[in-house]
Amino acid sequence: MKQNYDVIVVGGSLGGVLSAYSLAKYGYEVLLVEETDWLGGQLTNQGVPSDEHPFIETTGCSKTYRDYRNKVRQYYRNHPNIIPSLKTKEIFNPGGGWVSFNSHEPRLALKLLNEMLEPFVERGNLKILLNSQVIEAKATAELINSLTIKTDLELRTFEAIYYIDATDNGDLLPLTKTEYSIGAESYAQYQEPHAPLKANPRDLQPITWVAAIAYDKNGKHRIKKPEMYDYFKNYQMPFGESILSWYAAGLESGSKRLFSLFATPNTEFEETPAMFSYRQIFEPNNFVDQTNLKPITLLNWPQNDYVFGNIIENEDSEKHKNNAKQLTKSLIYWLQTEALRCDGKGYGYPEIMLDKTILGTKTGLAKAPYIRESRRIKALYTIVEQLISKRYAKEPPTFFDSVGVGYYQIDVHMTTETKTYFFDETWPFEIPLGALIPKTKQNLIAGCKNIGTTHITNGCYRLHPVEWNIGESAGLLLAYCLKNKVTPHQLYKMKTKIPDLQRFLSENGIQLSWPKEILAEVK
Repeated sequence: MKQNYDVIVVGGSLGGVLSAYSLAKYGYEVLLVEETDWLGGQLTNQGVPSDEHPFIETTGCSKTYRDYRNKVRQYYRNHPNIIPSLKTKEIFNPGGGWVSFNSHEPRLALKLLNEMLEPFVERGNLKILLNSQVIEAKATAELINSLTIKTDLELRTFEAIYYIDATDNGDLLPLTKTEYSIGAESYAQYQEPHAPLKANPRDLQPITWVAAIAYDKNGKHRIKKPEMYDYFKNYQMPFGESILSWYAAGLESGSKRLFSLFATPNTEFEETPAMFSYRQIFEPNNFVDQTNLKPITLLNWPQNDYVFGNIIENEDSEKHKNNAKQLTKSLIYWLQTEALRCDGKGYGYPEIMLDKTILGTKTGLAKAPYIRESRRIKALYTIVEQLISKRYAKEPPTFFDSVGVGYYQIDVHMTTETKTYFFDETWPFEIPLGALIPKTKQNLIAGCKNIGTTHITNGCYRLHPVEWNIGESAGLLLAYCLKNKVTPHQLYKMKTKIPDLQRFLSENGIQLSWPKEILAEVK
C-alpha cells in the first residue's frame, strides 16, 4: 500500500466523499479515511435524510448533487415493484418525508456514493480505509508533515502534499495544531446579535442518536424499558414539559410547540407537525405488492436531541454517547407505552417497532451519532450572523470569492450548557473561499461543517447540500492548486487568480451565486 499521496482526506462524511471524488476524477492520488464501515456521514451512517431548501429541484446546489438526486429517483423508477404511475414521473418523493422532496433509504445513499467512487478505486488512484482513525499527526504551526492511522490490522504512517479535514467533529484540527473555535463565541468577537456576552466552549448544539422505526398497524412491539427511562421521563425542559412529551422547543428560547405522530383532523393535534412523516424514508404505497412492507421513518426529533452534554473534548464523551442512545430508546418506549394517541384511543403506540434493516446495525440505531456542530477552523474569513440573517442584513450577502451556494434558516437547537435555542430566517447565501482556508496552516483545507462559521452561522451551513458543496469545492480547490503549483493561501492573497478558480469550479458544475429571480422571490 502506498505511503505518499497528493491529498489525504480524513473523514468519510458527505464532504469527505465529495472531496475525494473531485480530486480523484482529475487523476490525483487520494487516500480517504473513515472511522465507520459506511461512507456518507450524516446521510448514511448517522441516519439523517437530506434537509433541503424549497428551490432544490431547479437551483441552489452543485451539478453532482443534482445528479445524485436524479439517480435516487431513477433507482425507484426502475424498481420492479414500483407502481406504474412513478415509472415515468419526473419529480416524486420516494420516501414520503416532508423534510426533503427526495427522501430515501440510507442504504441507497451508501450504494450511490460508493458507485461515484468505484471507478477511481478500480483505476487505483483512490484508496479508501474504512474502520480507520487518525491517532497521531506530525505538524508544525504552518504544515502537516504526516498522519499515523490505525486500521483494523495495523498502524501506518502516511504523507501527503495536502490534507482535508472532513470529519464531523473537526478531529484533525487539534491533532495537527491547527487553530480552531469550539462552542459559542462571545459577542465581542464578531458582534453577532444572538451571541452571548461571554464565550462558552462547552455550549454546543446537541448530538442526536438516530433510530429507524416502522409502523406496523396490527403489531405490538414494545421494547424492554430502557435503564434511564425514568430519569428522562422526569426531566423537565426549560419550557416546562418533560423531554419525553409531545412538546418541544419553539422558535425562541423559552417557547414550546406541540407535535404529534400523525396530524389527525378534528383533534387537538389537527394543526401539529406530523412527526412520523417528518423524516419518513420508506413509503409502501409507492409499491404494487405491499406484502410485509411497512412505512419507515428516521427518529431525529427534538425529543431525542441530547442536551445533557458534549462528546467533543469531554472526558465523559463515551458516557454521553451511551446516554444519547438511552434517550432515543426511551423516546421509543414512551411512544409505545405512554404517548397520547392522536386517534382518541388512549395512550401508547405498540404498533411502533424498531426497524433493524435500514441502518446497517443489529440494534436499529445509527452507526454513529448525528453531529450538528463541529470544531471550526479559525479561517481567513469567518461567516457571521448579521451578514446572512434577514433580520439584520437588508440585502442577500455576496462574496467575491464564492465557491458555492446554500440556503437554510439559522437553526440553533437547544444547546448543551445554557439551553438556549432560536430559529431565524436567512437570505440564500454563498460559500466564501476564505472560510475553507485556515489562517496559518498552509496545507490543510476544511471540507465539512468545520469551515469558518460561528456557533450561530453553523446552524445554516451544516445541511446536506451545503456540506456536499463545501467538500466538492475543497477537493476542486486542491486540484486547481496542484495543477497550477499555487497554494490556497497564495491564491487567496493574490485575488486576481480567484476568477480563474471560479471558472474551473463552474466548469465542474459548481453554482457560485443565486439567480436574481430567486432572490427577488424571497425578499
